[in-house]
Amino acid sequence: MEAYIYDAVRTPRGRGKSDGALHEIQPVDLLSTVLKAIKNRNNLDTSYIDDVIMGCVSPIGEQGADIARTAVLAAGYAQSVAGVQVNRFCSSGLEAINMAAAYVMSGQVDMLVAGGVESMSRVPMGSDGGALMMNPQIISQHNIVPQGISADLIATKYGYSRNDVDTFAVESVKRAMAAQAANRYKSIVAVKDEIGITVLDRDEGIRPETTIESLGKLKPAFEMMGGMGLDALALMKYNDLVNINHVHHAGNSSQLTDGAGALLIGNKSMGEKLGLKARAKIKAFAIIGSEPTIMLTGPVPATEKILKKTGMSINDIDLFEVNEAFAAVPMLFMEHFGVDHSKVNVNGGAIALGHPLGATGAILSSTLIDELERSNKSTGLVTLCIGGGMGIATIFERV
Repeated sequence: MEAYIYDAVRTPRGRGKSDGALHEIQPVDLLSTVLKAIKNRNNLDTSYIDDVIMGCVSPIGEQGADIARTAVLAAGYAQSVAGVQVNRFCSSGLEAINMAAAYVMSGQVDMLVAGGVESMSRVPMGSDGGALMMNPQIISQHNIVPQGISADLIATKYGYSRNDVDTFAVESVKRAMAAQAANRYKSIVAVKDEIGITVLDRDEGIRPETTIESLGKLKPAFEMMGGMGLDALALMKYNDLVNINHVHHAGNSSQLTDGAGALLIGNKSMGEKLGLKARAKIKAFAIIGSEPTIMLTGPVPATEKILKKTGMSINDIDLFEVNEAFAAVPMLFMEHFGVDHSKVNVNGGAIALGHPLGATGAILSSTLIDELERSNKSTGLVTLCIGGGMGIATIFERV
């Protein structure tokens, strides 16, 4: 049985700081915004929805207590609709989509909503703790370092200079500016406050003043941290390298961001019953573990795995969304597969637009579907690197 995508929506991405536009909006309200949009845009009788699966990376405080079910109630869905929160770090939103697709493909569930949410301005990254970054035995045994050092390790190992990563970042911003100006982000639904006034209706984080010269003035963000022993910890495993060249900073790494996204996923018969027109279908998905010190290389083996599973080649994919957690991540992906940059993150990425952790997989999926439709292309792939050394990939086909 095939899993069809009947709609895909997202909030704008707001800067994940106290002065960001979405800071005043609670995460449950971000999530209920996209759930309401799914319902209203499709004139949907929500009693036909079995479950809502939502990714969230810091599920504590305002994002705790199964925010998916809470948002179902807040959005006025039928009481019979269940909800579950999942966490696979940065890929949580895409993991939720893949889980929903698996439910549908297995024939156990007819229709779900899946996606994710993160309010990084209200629930700070890492506030949920965890042994991965706090248990000395695990850290020393597996040479676990912060992701920024892992990104710099990739740049060092594969020879990406400061100019290389800054050049990539400038291009991400240029593409995002062009896409926003041309209204290519069709999946955006405005976030409104309690009295219905629009708080944000377009991505807030784009920095049009970004140039190679402006980025060149920024100091490497992880050099001091590395000098406190964390570089040495990484180099114990990567002992073919003499040192780590620190090239990443705030301008060529993903921005802290608030946002939410949701996809309506179901089988063909339920779509027909409800009078819905499919926009795309999920062809396949894959997850893989990768080396946890360098941590962020997972998109490569995850994509290799999904291509092998489907019997496809990299040339069968028209468009790619490779999450720009750090510039070196998509750069490595493009180099490994020989994919031209003209096919990758064509409307900008997280460097320009932000990375609301639990929501990003859903946002990238909606961005991809929008662009497949706009450019009349047929097949796209979304992939993200993941904390702890993992990778995820999903292939979408336009209907």
